Amino acid sequence: MRPLKIIFIIILASVCLSLTRAGYHRVKFVYDGDTILLDNKEKVRYLGINSPEIDHKGGKSEFMAHAARNSNLEFVKGKRVSLEFDKEKKDRYGRLLAYVFLENGDMVNALLIRKGMAHVLLNKQGLKYEGLLLYCQRKAMEERLGIWSSPLKKEEKFYLGNRNSYRFHRPGCPFAKKISRKNGVRFKSRYDAFWKGYSPCRQCVP
Repeated sequence: MRPLKIIFIIILASVCLSLTRAGYHRVKFVYDGDTILLDNKEKVRYLGINSPEIDHKGGKSEFMAHAARNSNLEFVKGKRVSLEFDKEKKDRYGRLLAYVFLENGDMVNALLIRKGMAHVLLNKQGLKYEGLLLYCQRKAMEERLGIWSSPLKKEEKFYLGNRNSYRFHRPGCPFAKKISRKNGVRFKSRYDAFWKGYSPCRQCVP
């Protein structure tokens, strides 16, 4: 390949990256394991991951929820971060959806999953870093880190997943009954569903 062509490809790649990566902002506040506030007052939800929920009203939080927030604090509190966007730029609450990068190039989304402080949250639009996030989750699962340190109970004989939404359900869940044949996938356990990158339904909470 000619030197000029190589230089052109490098420049083109840099331009494409700049179109999806925002400038640096300092993290002002950490809400939980997957949501932060920047110095420009933008609330950012880490894309492609979901951490255990903290009950901010004083009730019982989910397993490892406070540990996930503490890990997020260690990674980003007071630090400068840049955002990289994907197909979806905002959620229904108006929060920015982004891959969050530290100045050393580390992606916080992946770091949290690798520590077992969150699970992968795929969507039907697809994620540019889906492979990386799923790899980090499988390593954390194998090493039983964080949320994977407690054995996943098998409460049902099987679970039903939806290839379109990447959610899995209990067999009796109303949403499970609406899954079409072409989109349906059956899992022997919750572990198998997570291994494939599926997330639990919020209604039936498998």
